[in-house]
Amino acid sequence: QLQACGGGLVQAGDSLRVSCAATIRGRLFSGYGMGWFRQAPGKEREFVARVGWSNDATTYSDPVKGRFTISRDNAKNTVYLQMNALKLEDTAVYYCAADATSRSGRARTSTYFYDYWGQGTEVTVSS
Repeated sequence: QLQACGGGLVQAGDSLRVSCAATIRGRLFSGYGMGWFRQAPGKEREFVARVGWSNDATTYSDPVKGRFTISRDNAKNTVYLQMNALKLEDTAVYYCAADATSRSGRARTSTYFYDYWGQGTEVTVSS
C-alpha cells in the first residue's frame, strides 16, 4: 500500500515537497524501484522521476529536470519529491509507484513497469 501526501495550492515559483509512505509486507522497501508520475486534467499519466534503491541513481523527465529532486528514506519506507520553481504546467495529481522487478534508478519510465500505485496527491500551481 502506498500513501501519498503533501500536495496543495501554491503560487508559481514556490516550492513543495510531496511524500509517499509505503506499507509493505514480506519484502524490504529497498527492494523496489520507486517512481513519481503525474496526471493533469484531460491528459495521460506521465512519468516524472524515478529513484533506485540506494538513492545512487535517478531519472527525470525533461520538463522537471533541474527543478525536481526525488529521494527516498528506506528506514522510513518513504519516497519524496521535492519540487522547486513550480510552474503552472506542473498542476496535476501526483502518484507514487513501486516497481517490484527492478531496484534500479535508471529508465523504466513507463507506467507498465510499476506494480503498485498510491492514490495520488493534488498539486495546483496558480499565477
